[in-house]
Amino acid sequence: MKIKVGVIFGGETVEHEVSIISAVQAMEHMNQEKYDIVPIYISKDRIWYTGKMLMDIEVYRDFNELKKYAKTVTLIKDKEGFHLQDTKSLFRKNVSDLDIAFPIVHGNNAEDGTLQGLLDSIGIPYVGSRVLGSALGQDKVVMKQVMKDMNLPIVDYTWFYDSDYADDCEKIFSDVKKLGYPVIVKPATLGSSVGITYVKEESKLANAIEEAMKYDIKVVVEKAVQNLTEVNCSVFGNYIHQEVSVLEEVTSDEDFLTYADKYTGGSKGKLKGASKGMASASRIIPANIGKDLTDEIQETSKKVFKALNLSGVCRIDYLIDKKTNKYYVNEPNTIPGSLSFYLWEPTGKKYQDLLDEMITLAIKDYKNRSRKIYSFESNILSNFGVKGLKGMKGKLGK
Repeated sequence: MKIKVGVIFGGETVEHEVSIISAVQAMEHMNQEKYDIVPIYISKDRIWYTGKMLMDIEVYRDFNELKKYAKTVTLIKDKEGFHLQDTKSLFRKNVSDLDIAFPIVHGNNAEDGTLQGLLDSIGIPYVGSRVLGSALGQDKVVMKQVMKDMNLPIVDYTWFYDSDYADDCEKIFSDVKKLGYPVIVKPATLGSSVGITYVKEESKLANAIEEAMKYDIKVVVEKAVQNLTEVNCSVFGNYIHQEVSVLEEVTSDEDFLTYADKYTGGSKGKLKGASKGMASASRIIPANIGKDLTDEIQETSKKVFKALNLSGVCRIDYLIDKKTNKYYVNEPNTIPGSLSFYLWEPTGKKYQDLLDEMITLAIKDYKNRSRKIYSFESNILSNFGVKGLKGMKGKLGK
């Protein structure tokens, strides 16, 4: 019997379209002899849809016109298991059973632990990092604080809330000046290089901060690495075991890897008429940085993976000063674009095999967690009599 895999993607996030590309890629490469693939698309207005049509990238060119052919659903659990239930059916008919969920989402309101928390509350097993790892991997401020505590190499930085900037922008300017220009200004919880500005002089700082605040309440400003080379390493595993991919050296004509570099620029191929996502970026594989530095970054990647409670497949991005050969952890991507399959293929691991290993690991982890104690059979409320409950009314403000 095939395993029913619910691939969840989309969502109300600025990385909505990137998620669609990554998910369609993954669904195209899953072993359909082993898995029954159930696409679950979350639209920008947070409505859940399912239907085999959602496996076709062409559908999303004009989804508003075609969504009438998909079913709106919600995810539930009952005594029989996990199901997608038709929200428009009078009797809430089950549309599809599910055995496991596979989130392929990017950005806020999805990758940041929001979706993972929902899946945990329902109890369905799912692929990838859990709530804590997902949240840590999304927040560039908190992740830096954790990595600093673990003595992992990070660039100098400062951060603030939009309210801090409104109250005392001069203090913010002063803190940034202490870092020394140039700097990188980023929204703290976005990915895919959205809202990021490279700032070479103080006169440009205010505009960069305002751009970042369009997307987030929290802003991080980092000291820019000079003589920059950007490399990435993918990690697969859990807290027990970590496996690393080859490193890639990603190239760009800009001061940092932009959204266009990652998803729209430099792509000569087509995914049924669309971008190939992160697989289309200009890159050198393996990275041309030497064996010793490669080995060191791969070992650091394992430490970052464990420190941030990650699971499944992630991609960890690094900044290298070519002059000093010093490297810094930039950030992890807990659900990386294209699931970083292109970093595993040089190791002999095909995309289909990577997806299979991710699902297998998730099932194994789910079984291990099921052996832990999360609740007790006893009910302390049974000790309350009728009078006791009446007495509680006053305490509850009734």
